[in-house]
Amino acid sequence: MLTIYSESHRLQHGRAELIDGTLKPCFETPSRADMVLAAVRERELGDVIHPRRHGLAPILAVHDDGYVRFLESAWQRWSALGRYHDALPKMWQIRRLRERVPEQVEGQLCYYSMDCGTPLTAGTWPAITAAADCALTGVERLIGGERAAFALTRPPGHHAARDYCGGYCFFNNAAIAAQALREHGLRKVAVLDVDYHHGNGTQDIFYARSDVLFLSIHGDPATEYPFFLGFADEKGTGEGLGYNFNFPLPAGACVSTWFVALDCALEQIARFGAEALVVSLGVDTYQGDPISRFRLDSPDFVTLGARLAGLKLPTLFCLEGGYAVEPIGTNVVNVLAGFEARC
Repeated sequence: MLTIYSESHRLQHGRAELIDGTLKPCFETPSRADMVLAAVRERELGDVIHPRRHGLAPILAVHDDGYVRFLESAWQRWSALGRYHDALPKMWQIRRLRERVPEQVEGQLCYYSMDCGTPLTAGTWPAITAAADCALTGVERLIGGERAAFALTRPPGHHAARDYCGGYCFFNNAAIAAQALREHGLRKVAVLDVDYHHGNGTQDIFYARSDVLFLSIHGDPATEYPFFLGFADEKGTGEGLGYNFNFPLPAGACVSTWFVALDCALEQIARFGAEALVVSLGVDTYQGDPISRFRLDSPDFVTLGARLAGLKLPTLFCLEGGYAVEPIGTNVVNVLAGFEARC
């Protein structure tokens, strides 16, 4: 399987995030991608290529123009104030506050963020545009006839909504890819999110659409991040009603329960008649992940890949979460190898 990778991911290296009430070193680090790339090469999964640049048009197809322009200029404006530490918001625009975009960068950071765990740094912009390019290059390869491709996207993307960042995510790589597949002429595209945390950003982007089916298997937001989206009764709205499926599972859910949810999701994808599949590939469902609470073990990821291959669809994998750094490479490549073995 082809892997698309950019060294620019290293430019996003946040120093700290707010977790459990204190500032702690970020869980989302460059070493995550390093371990995955090393496993790809060690297992001889296939060629590794650099992404082609695609500009901002495919990003603006799913993200708000004001939000994109904010991210493009934020560090320059932040550092012009004499601030060379990572930028984190100090408040959020919430219920009963006016939905008006502030003029200053500090206020805009608050407006366009959903949490205090997604530090904006000097290298954020080149890193996130390179990640989007990885996903878009993968799309081109699928359109060109490849059965599958792996976009080693970092930072991840599935928590990034149309106009806000959060959960370590700035641009929604999977959503950008799904939209690009549509613009290449595919009528129906499915996005399946298997990360431990709900893909709230992807849901936000496609919630009112019937041409992109979104499905997410994740920890129940009653107790798990991101808390405010991901419940089973969220089915879509308007034309999108019936094209959004959430499978929230209790923390500590066993492997068999997780795979029952996967089978339900795969059944919906087949019923939808998808012409291509984008997988938000989070492996923080692993039993040793430090910020998640499912019980999948490394061999289970081989099974996951094989089940996905059973759909017989052109498939793009975009890397999302997975914070047990030592086994992340094994777990990701197990999915991809399981997929390849079934093809």
